[in-house]
Amino acid sequence: MKLLFDTHVLLWAFDDPGRLSADLLQAMRRRTPVVVSVASLWEIGLKMAKGRLSAPLDLPERLIAAGFEVLPVTALHAWETRATPNPLRTADPFDRMLFAQAKLEGLTLATRDEALLASGIEVLRA
Repeated sequence: MKLLFDTHVLLWAFDDPGRLSADLLQAMRRRTPVVVSVASLWEIGLKMAKGRLSAPLDLPERLIAAGFEVLPVTALHAWETRATPNPLRTADPFDRMLFAQAKLEGLTLATRDEALLASGIEVLRA
């Protein structure tokens, strides 16, 4: 199993790990591989630029230092967003991308987003 962190889970992992579920913390202690999408970094960057979020300026370097794998967004990922299930069709585009990436790459999505938890892909409640 490889975990794909939803954007909020990524931020909690670095800033507030006490918010993470016992199951997710246990998986991390077992050194379950963690993947972070470039889409999450893009989302964080956009929110920082709008003043809606603060995050470390060296976040990409911290991800690499922590041993997280960074997953690029590919044409296949982008194309797969057209096939997201109905509850996600109106959801934010970053959620749709994470859904598509988890589905295509066979990743378990770590999230607390209720729509993603009910989306039919492999999930771990964060």
